[in-house]
Amino acid sequence: MKVVVLGAGLMGKEVARDLVASDGVEKVFLADVVPALAEEFVATLNTDKIEVVELNAECDDALREVISKGNVVVNALFYAFNERVAKAAIATGVHAVDLGGHIGGVTEKVLGLSEEAKNKGVTIVPDLGVAPGMVNILTGYGASKIDTVDSIKLFVGGIPTEPKPPLHYTRVFSLEGVLDHYTEPSKAIQKGQLIEVDSLTGIEPIYFDEFGVLEAFYTSGGISTLYKTFPDVKTLEYKTIRYKGHAEKFKLLADLDFLSRENKVEVNGQEVCVRDVVREALKKKLDLGSKIDAVLLRTIIAGEKDEEQVTYEYEMVVRKNVESNVTAMARATANTVSVVAQMIGSGVIDKRGVYAPEEIVPGKPYIEEMAKRGVVIRETSHRSSMIVKW
Repeated sequence: MKVVVLGAGLMGKEVARDLVASDGVEKVFLADVVPALAEEFVATLNTDKIEVVELNAECDDALREVISKGNVVVNALFYAFNERVAKAAIATGVHAVDLGGHIGGVTEKVLGLSEEAKNKGVTIVPDLGVAPGMVNILTGYGASKIDTVDSIKLFVGGIPTEPKPPLHYTRVFSLEGVLDHYTEPSKAIQKGQLIEVDSLTGIEPIYFDEFGVLEAFYTSGGISTLYKTFPDVKTLEYKTIRYKGHAEKFKLLADLDFLSRENKVEVNGQEVCVRDVVREALKKKLDLGSKIDAVLLRTIIAGEKDEEQVTYEYEMVVRKNVESNVTAMARATANTVSVVAQMIGSGVIDKRGVYAPEEIVPGKPYIEEMAKRGVVIRETSHRSSMIVKW
């Protein structure tokens, strides 16, 4: 298969790295608006399987021309491009996957293209990061093993292994995206009712070996399409994992309106967006640099199977690969989207249309493929006493 990767940022580069190492991939086209940066990376791979292509993704004609070079396109651009890339992929008859972006209805717009994609014989799977993405796949897999799903609880966080005060955090993907997730409301299902809750609230302790007691709190976007796929559950919640005290500090910034795009002030005769200033100031403080990051994940699916209460739990702890200098977040995210792209290109996934990850990605082979890449997802399950029905 031939795969086009849009964007030579951190995730795009790591997707390309995995694709080049895969036997089933014949050619990779790495497209970016600044080809020199992509070429610098490609030179480190020592392969002739990859070609750098210049692309201004704002131009639809150029986008279609580049996408048409492959059988599958991996969209590693900022989520504002997701709908545009999906439409271009459908127009050229190329399968597509993206890294998600459940802010502002982006994924809903992509899902709305399902009939067009089906008519063109195209498969599109959005939201293939870690959360959303990995958690969706694992939820779908766990749910397939039980008769009735009652509860879905999702916990994910990218954190430094050696936290430094005052925020005990380093940025491992777009800080703009982090601020979006901290300020938009989070969907949840509680007592069978779909509701919205404020992000940075609902703080609870969560324990991981070697990390101790951390905190988890609501943030937006994490449950993605799951509230539509499992509308009848009693509980559905997504929470982000951080070191203790993190949510309170960012909640203060949010309450002061420092994270709002609408908050503008005049400084020396110029209008300035406060959020832009805060974001750029935080970038300096939160730069990962050579520090080691980790991604923690726990997905808990509970329900009924053969009149017994059954729980399936999936847990992952992945750290930065120091030897290759690939962050933990890049390992978990880039490998997820690469694996699914290859599943589509090889025919393992053969349904046509636009599908949420939990609807179409087979869990067992996904877990096996991730393990080959050093991203180990551990499954545990337990059954409780027989349900007595009167």
